[in-house]
Amino acid sequence: MIKKFINRLLGKSAPEIKHPFGKRAEIGPQEHGINPNLVDERALNVVRTLKQAGFEAYIVGGAVRDLMLGLAPKDFDVATNATPEQVKGLFRRAFIIGRRFRIVHVVYGRGREHEVIEVSTFRAYLDNVAAEQVAGNEKTSKSELAGMKHAVDSSGRVLRDNVWGPQEEDAVRRDFTINAMYYDPETQIVVDYHHGIKDSKNRVIRMIGDAQARYREDPVRIIRAIRFAAKLNGLGFKLEPKTATPLVKSKALLLEVPQSRLFDEMLKLLQTGHALASIEQLKVLGLAHGIYPLLDVVVERAETPFVQSALLDTDRRVGEGKPVAPSFLLACVLWADVRDGWAARMKNQHSHPALQDAIEDVFNARIGDVSGRGKLAGDMREIWLMQPRFEKRVGSAPFGLVEQPRFRAAFDFMRLRAEIGELDVVLSDWWEAFSLANDDLRNDMVDEVKLEQQQRVRPPRAPRVHSVPGRAANEAAPPSTADQAAPDRSGLATDSVSGDGSDAPRKRRRRRRSPGRGTGDAAAPDQPV
Repeated sequence: MIKKFINRLLGKSAPEIKHPFGKRAEIGPQEHGINPNLVDERALNVVRTLKQAGFEAYIVGGAVRDLMLGLAPKDFDVATNATPEQVKGLFRRAFIIGRRFRIVHVVYGRGREHEVIEVSTFRAYLDNVAAEQVAGNEKTSKSELAGMKHAVDSSGRVLRDNVWGPQEEDAVRRDFTINAMYYDPETQIVVDYHHGIKDSKNRVIRMIGDAQARYREDPVRIIRAIRFAAKLNGLGFKLEPKTATPLVKSKALLLEVPQSRLFDEMLKLLQTGHALASIEQLKVLGLAHGIYPLLDVVVERAETPFVQSALLDTDRRVGEGKPVAPSFLLACVLWADVRDGWAARMKNQHSHPALQDAIEDVFNARIGDVSGRGKLAGDMREIWLMQPRFEKRVGSAPFGLVEQPRFRAAFDFMRLRAEIGELDVVLSDWWEAFSLANDDLRNDMVDEVKLEQQQRVRPPRAPRVHSVPGRAANEAAPPSTADQAAPDRSGLATDSVSGDGSDAPRKRRRRRRSPGRGTGDAAAPDQPV
């Protein structure tokens, strides 16, 4: 205090106070401009429940960023000083998940209408140099990691981060400044430690701290940087140079990340409504190859008509708020491999087993065990196996196919094939109408297809050769009266086209021979030929 008094007498300004975890700033609604009506009611309920129990609670992350930009967030995350166990105890349907980061999923609703609010506990800032170190990774050091709360591997990648701390330390642990803001929907105050509001207004994507060190802590941040750049590019956001420059150099760090986690991050890149923009960002940033093998295939085939149509369709559905399935998009990306393998195998196999074996080859070569050969692989298999069945439109086959659980996905897949000319678009239109029709109309449609197939022109039959006494064996006998088919009303011979309009040959009825007729005589009209 005496030092401050002397400095004031001498006219010296007070030394600037350093804030190692960022200076807390509270911004009101007049400045941040968030519309509270855009806040999800279930996220609001989670915040209220936690606060009523005596804890701090805020909406956090990308939801705050989107709210500030006037966008309706698709997902809402909540951050609190309550531990995962305390959070779980406050909600009827809440589940603690994760080992690396323990978080709580609070579930609302059921089936396709369900929503998950992800709740995380404020984490302490810890120097990774002081963390417990293991020589292996998540799999090889699983037992060793079981009792650790903060651990890194030999490269500095964080394997465990479950030490709780105050909000200001939690903020510095987050990746980008625009994702490190906290919003209290009750007071409508935004808490900002790292100038996230300023970067949002300036359309800058900036890493908190040293970018290269942050990528080393968690290499998946490389993919997140690409995803945010793609998502926000249309709004004018750009990666800050110090954030973008280390990306290519840090790419090799992804080799140490579990394949399952990379697979999940790849799906986020392709299914958040900005798939084509993400692929463009990968190319612009020099990361088109080497992040993940299956992603390399997507990038390579993104400009082919079929895959491009699938990516556009996925972006459109996300934009319309419709659900998307990774199985559909991946089935489209790998269809060329399945189709070519199927064609090659059909030289030595029947169609169905050839298709099954081709599918198995593609799973082994492109996907491996990362999906566990579970639901995703099963859905992809069904989409592919249904494709030949769309060719069958008579009998009971169409009725059975349209009742299959994966019919709609398989139909959309077939529709894309028709759009690029791989199939006749008439087939796509027929199945669209059939799927929407009632039973009576479906029966009429099937009967019409059957009739069309019967009316297809067939090649003319060769003339009959009769063995007539007194003639050479290779000399054709003159046609009998019965062989000279009388023309019907349309002028066509009834032997070529049946009276009911079909092109099936008419069956001749054997009649009893009249007594006294010789076999050498010309056959009368009521006699068999």
